[in-house]
Amino acid sequence: MSMLGHIVVVDDEPDIRDTIRDYLELKGYRVSCAGDGKALRDIVDRSEFDLALLDINMPGEDGLSLARFLRETQDVGIIFLTAAVDTVDRIVGLEIGADDYIPKPFDLRELHARIKAVLRRLKAPGKKADLSVDGLVAFGEFTLNLEAHSLIGPNGDDVAITAMEFDLLKTFAENPDRVLSRDRLLDLAHNRDWDPYDRSIDIRVTRLRRKIEQDPTKPEIIKTVRGAGYVFNTGKVDEG
Repeated sequence: MSMLGHIVVVDDEPDIRDTIRDYLELKGYRVSCAGDGKALRDIVDRSEFDLALLDINMPGEDGLSLARFLRETQDVGIIFLTAAVDTVDRIVGLEIGADDYIPKPFDLRELHARIKAVLRRLKAPGKKADLSVDGLVAFGEFTLNLEAHSLIGPNGDDVAITAMEFDLLKTFAENPDRVLSRDRLLDLAHNRDWDPYDRSIDIRVTRLRRKIEQDPTKPEIIKTVRGAGYVFNTGKVDEG
């Protein structure tokens, strides 16, 4: 497997698949291509890979369905390729757990930058925060492992979490009891490619709440501060 990673390109248009494959192979990646869901599942059965580029609008099984399949069976990055007007699909994709999305038509250099960012979050060891000596942050019935980039549940089992969800939860944990605006969260999480005026952060907060809150409709850990942003609650709120 390439040191840079193995990328799977899933798109029903051969020209797009070939163009992306040729570009990424020149950059040093191993690339496999699939024209539909069956071809992707064949790749999953015979090979490991690091990231999937999924076209949303494909005949037969679409990219959203394939993303659900990958999230249930694989620990890989997911970037959606989507038409710029497909706002609903983009939101659904984020709710499923996509790490990023890029609208068509796109610049191959931008696509490469997005791929590198996702792979870096997935693979690179995180810097140890000053929250604990051993890199473990406990909250509620959960523990965030900053070194392993993982979330540990009440029974000691790993909770499925995407790279971007980890970045966001780590940012909250490093800034407890502080009201953080959406714009401030972008700075702290080093994800300026997110847009503070769309629903990206809100969607990820909702997904995190489903995983860590006893009642996601009445959150006690990540609270909403109306008109201001969010706060990772440990008792005392400090606006900043």
